[in-house]
Amino acid sequence: MARPVPAPGWSPAASREFVFSGWSFSESDGEARLRYRLDGHSFTERYRFPMTTMDSRVSRPALEAALDFLHWVAGISYWKAGCPARVDFAGNRPDRRQAAWLNELYRQGLGEFAWNNGLEPARFGVFGGATEASSAAVEQTLQPRYLVAMGGGKDSLVAWSRLNRRGLDAVTVQVGQAPLIERVAGRTGREHLVVERHLDATLAEFNRAGAWNGHVPVTAINAAALVVLAVLQGFGNVVFANERSAEEATLTDSGGRAVNHQFAKTFVFERMLDEWVRTWIAADLRVFSLLRRDRELAICREFAALRRFHDVFSSCNRNFHLDGARTSRWCGQCPKCHFVFLALAPFMDPAELTAIFGADLLADRRQLAGFQALLALDGRKPFECVGEAAEARAAVRALAARPEWRAHGVVRALNAALGDVEAPALEDVCRPGGPHLIPVELLDETG
Repeated sequence: MARPVPAPGWSPAASREFVFSGWSFSESDGEARLRYRLDGHSFTERYRFPMTTMDSRVSRPALEAALDFLHWVAGISYWKAGCPARVDFAGNRPDRRQAAWLNELYRQGLGEFAWNNGLEPARFGVFGGATEASSAAVEQTLQPRYLVAMGGGKDSLVAWSRLNRRGLDAVTVQVGQAPLIERVAGRTGREHLVVERHLDATLAEFNRAGAWNGHVPVTAINAAALVVLAVLQGFGNVVFANERSAEEATLTDSGGRAVNHQFAKTFVFERMLDEWVRTWIAADLRVFSLLRRDRELAICREFAALRRFHDVFSSCNRNFHLDGARTSRWCGQCPKCHFVFLALAPFMDPAELTAIFGADLLADRRQLAGFQALLALDGRKPFECVGEAAEARAAVRALAARPEWRAHGVVRALNAALGDVEAPALEDVCRPGGPHLIPVELLDETG
């Protein structure tokens, strides 16, 4: 029997064991229940997948493999509460290759969490694998349809627009119930799907009792959920809008290790995801980022022309808290608001950006410190999904040369702060390049 939640005297320092207790799935209503146990305390995370009936071309083993994957990836939110060294499985157990994969996700995806809590990332390699190899994936005869992850911001809209211009069957989807994402997707005028996600409320009680808390690789969790949905509905492609800029580490710790807030948006993780899906779930399911070759400034240049979305989109993460939005589209104070404003400014005029944000942030000297943090002059960026420091510097130099922007107080101060620090040309950072998994038939859309 599970103990009271949380047990008197429980603390993360005393945490000893985490168990993946198994999952259940109901085809009648599309609900998946993922069960976990931490030091005898039970948790259940629920997902509700939009479905009528499972695609007949997809096998039950593929669905079960996808649900195993989601179960193991989503468990990171509960394991981190105590970070126990012992991990066990009441249901299916990953094999040795899968365990090594999960160890890499937990170590790298919790890098920021470890840094902020003063923990050693090496302790996060907790998975041991079964000696017997898991069953290999086979082709599922999936449909040539595109499931496009929608986040409500500019990146996912650019990705969807590229597919839409080709006349491809591109369906937007969100994980979670954020109303803003539904409103943004509604502007496309096309089909939009919602995967409901409900964390166990008990986790908040553990946090209040002193559990380890902090950033988790939510993009990896969302990706695993979308793989399940793709299998259920027979989509042959899961498309993300993760950009080349995500490769830059947020900081380097005292041990020389890169800590990246955006690990689950990097090409390293994209390759890991592709390997897992093709090896153990569905050999013909493609997962890739359509924006992988583009930096943030290039995406902003493209988005500046997508005017029908300017009055609805938002990249401010205060819209996307699990307990509801904490702002009305743009808070105007956070690193995301600062970076998106700065990155759009070279391609728009002050009046256009003021209409979007409700204020001209680059004219407000009180915002200077927030903008200056994006330049990473001290060697670290904010722990947020923002672009490269070089991009921010390039944008400042470009604005300082524009009559409509150069008199703005923040622009003048940022340009002075840069001094003789080297900044690349705007055109250079907007040029596509780098490794990617984009299917060859889509490459000409990305330059």
